[in-house]
Amino acid sequence: MPVRDAPAHRRPRRWHRALAVALVIAAVLAALATPSLVHALTRPGSDTVAARLAEWGRDHGLGPVVTWLEARQYDLHQPSTGGAPPGGIPVASGSEASHPGGQPAPPPLPPPAGLTPLPGEGVWHTVVATPRGDAVRVASVRPDAQHTSFVAGVMWLDPTLVRGVLHPGTEDPGGSWRTPTSIDAAEQRSVVTAFSAGFRLQGDSHGGWYAEGRAARPLVPGAASLVLHRDGTADVGAWGTEVGIGPDVESVRQNLVPLVDQGVVNPTCATGGTAEWGSTVGQAAYIHRSAFGVTATGAEVYVGGPALSVCTLGDLLRSAGVVRGMELDINPAWVSGAYFHPTGTAAHPAAFRLFPDEQVGAQHYLQTSSRDFVSFDLRVPPRS
Repeated sequence: MPVRDAPAHRRPRRWHRALAVALVIAAVLAALATPSLVHALTRPGSDTVAARLAEWGRDHGLGPVVTWLEARQYDLHQPSTGGAPPGGIPVASGSEASHPGGQPAPPPLPPPAGLTPLPGEGVWHTVVATPRGDAVRVASVRPDAQHTSFVAGVMWLDPTLVRGVLHPGTEDPGGSWRTPTSIDAAEQRSVVTAFSAGFRLQGDSHGGWYAEGRAARPLVPGAASLVLHRDGTADVGAWGTEVGIGPDVESVRQNLVPLVDQGVVNPTCATGGTAEWGSTVGQAAYIHRSAFGVTATGAEVYVGGPALSVCTLGDLLRSAGVVRGMELDINPAWVSGAYFHPTGTAAHPAAFRLFPDEQVGAQHYLQTSSRDFVSFDLRVPPRS
């Protein structure tokens, strides 16, 4: 189960250091003391140096270099196969007593095909309970039958108890917005979860971004779209056919193509290439990935974890009951799902990481973010 925010226990970060060194060299060769590089390294937020340099490189014509370096690092440090999670399936941090009301708990998650469930695997735990029902439940499961020493996290949200917010980032999409680039003091009173959105909007996502009545990037027909309605509920679907603009739409975040549709994983998950699944490392690589989807009852599901391919990510969505889902972000520097215990006061909420190998701190979203993200808040905030 999820663990409280702490240093990742296992995965080496040598690829981060190697990537940072290589990008520093490339940056110096490209532009000595470039003001844009200084800005990238000193902008507010908790992004790592490697992540800042990678994004700067992609924004300044070094995208192929960055992708090549990431691919070489993956070749050298592929996730191990076999074995069991150290200590077994971890115990959920911040578990709370279940309360009646709201949507009923979903059935336990099955283990990957070919595996016998470990104790606690796939079992739902309430981590945010309200007097009206359980707002957030989480479960942990191994990603597939090969990478059995890893654990992915699955987060289930009750749409009758929570409402979603799309937050802009200072760099992506950038610009001026009413919605803050962090979970500010006001929202900290009611926030229950936050997670990173999709790929960079400058080409990688192959999609657009819409909020507050205007588009930071044009919305693309057919693109996988996370739609937040004015009533706070979320939907996912292909733009223009399954979802579309209307007076009830508050915001839209597009990324790639649909990963799950009508409960079926996209058959191109292993063969789609860069147009469907992005150029970084490759769709068949087993890396940190995340996804979001909705069930037939409207429940909202987030998945994040290590050692996932596009196909196994889709399998996790499907096993959680998702009927329409999409991939969000990838790579350890960006995949981050956190849940919170709102206090109803000005005090910072307790923050928890969703899965053990998560490298982004759970309190990341309580400060300025360079990238856009999605949060969910209680519809009825706790009393102070």
